[in-house]
Amino acid sequence: MIALTEQERRILEIAAPVAAGLGLEIVRLRVMGGRRPGLQIMTERAGGAPTSVEDCAKLSRALSPVFEESDPIKEAYTLEVSTPGIDRPLTRPGDFARWIGHEVRIELIRPLDGRRRFSGTITGEDDAGAHIELDDATELVAHVNEMSRATLVLTDALIDAARADGSLPPQMDEDGLEEFEIDESDDDTDTNEKTGDVT
Repeated sequence: MIALTEQERRILEIAAPVAAGLGLEIVRLRVMGGRRPGLQIMTERAGGAPTSVEDCAKLSRALSPVFEESDPIKEAYTLEVSTPGIDRPLTRPGDFARWIGHEVRIELIRPLDGRRRFSGTITGEDDAGAHIELDDATELVAHVNEMSRATLVLTDALIDAARADGSLPPQMDEDGLEEFEIDESDDDTDTNEKTGDVT
């Protein structure tokens, strides 16, 4: 679920080694349509360690020349690199196990008993998949690759847990910026060395 389309999977193959070289992992990668396409990448330090704005900036700078050479999106596009946030997507095996006891919303690729959308509390994750105690007291067990979407629900308990383990994302009043955007166009650009932005 890190990447959904064939294009996204090709871009992930290019980007993942670059991220790994910086001690980062890609949590989610999406190509967004529109008049000017956007490539959105969520990243965090390996193992879910606290991730800083500077980590995002480093990945942005490292990916820019790689994408320029490989040209994964033919038209001009915008690259956005950010941390997953508190109410983060859960996209990889093992993600659910990190957030046992917290609320989650899930959408399955294929309906189960005529239903695709579920919400409940994470109770575990094992070889059978993620275990979710649903709001109606039944249990959903599903693997990540059976889901089209899974996100944590923002609650006070989740904020407290993120603060306790140091994974609370950078806040605007702390760093003044939550994500970095790189305009992948043919225009001449200058890099702001303080923020990592390309202008």
